Amino acid sequence: MRKEAGMRFAKLWAGSAVALVLGAGMAMAETGGHAVPWQMGLQPGVTPSAEFIHWFHNYLLLPIITVITFFVLGLLIYVMVKFNAKANPVPSKTTHNTLVEVLWTVIPIIILVVIAIPSFRLLYLQRDIPKGDMTIKVIGNPSWNWTYEYPDLGTNADGSAKVSFTAFLKAKDKLEANDTWLLSTDVPVVVPVNKVVRLYVTADPEGIIHSWTIPAFGMKIDAIPGRLNEDWFQATKEGVYYGQCSELCGKDHAFMPIEVHVVSQADFDAWAAKIKTAGADEARSYLFALLKAEGQLAQK
Repeated sequence: MRKEAGMRFAKLWAGSAVALVLGAGMAMAETGGHAVPWQMGLQPGVTPSAEFIHWFHNYLLLPIITVITFFVLGLLIYVMVKFNAKANPVPSKTTHNTLVEVLWTVIPIIILVVIAIPSFRLLYLQRDIPKGDMTIKVIGNPSWNWTYEYPDLGTNADGSAKVSFTAFLKAKDKLEANDTWLLSTDVPVVVPVNKVVRLYVTADPEGIIHSWTIPAFGMKIDAIPGRLNEDWFQATKEGVYYGQCSELCGKDHAFMPIEVHVVSQADFDAWAAKIKTAGADEARSYLFALLKAEGQLAQK
């Protein structure tokens, strides 16, 4: 009788663990480049790094921690029921168990090795920066906004980039149908799809530390005064992707959004030509008109 009850208990916990893992996987729905209310999973990844991170989390880390959690919880409940004072008026005086001690040493080592192998592969993927198709310099400013420079689109006589703009949080009363409050900027970053983009990230020398983060890209890179950090991404899907400063940096930390538009090469070339001749604001309006005509942005 007691054995059957134990089997039912084990099946119950095993079923619960499987349901939790599957439920977490199903929670990863398309979110349009930003988090949505009640979202439990990660934002869908659109870069090689983000896809690897998601695989690592969903198919290795999550099952391992779920099994460990339910195993420990089930073991605690089993011990409380089987070895309580009523069932054992004379307590056991066992001081050690060699087999158990070997198991709780060897099994964690095996788990750590299993986790370490893909971890090093992921680190190598992130830090082995390939040759870039284009370069963008990102500067975190003390006025809680971001400045972007595109040196590949031409430089001035003094070596500064011809295409350079500062992106501010878009005012709530200026939002359009396709905008998102606290995430949209007045001028977005624009990159072509399937191209390797190298980022050089820093902060104003007289400023403070920020962090440039896009969850859908699997990226978080610190912007530190006096230091140049390098990273890369290759977005494989056209769309609008959002991020925010992820380093506590002062009173307007929550108002440092990042907006990146991943577009076709033709649309990027058209935007680049426009921004060089008419400026960032005109280029934004021109790009949005193109995307709306192609059905990629909602009509207002």
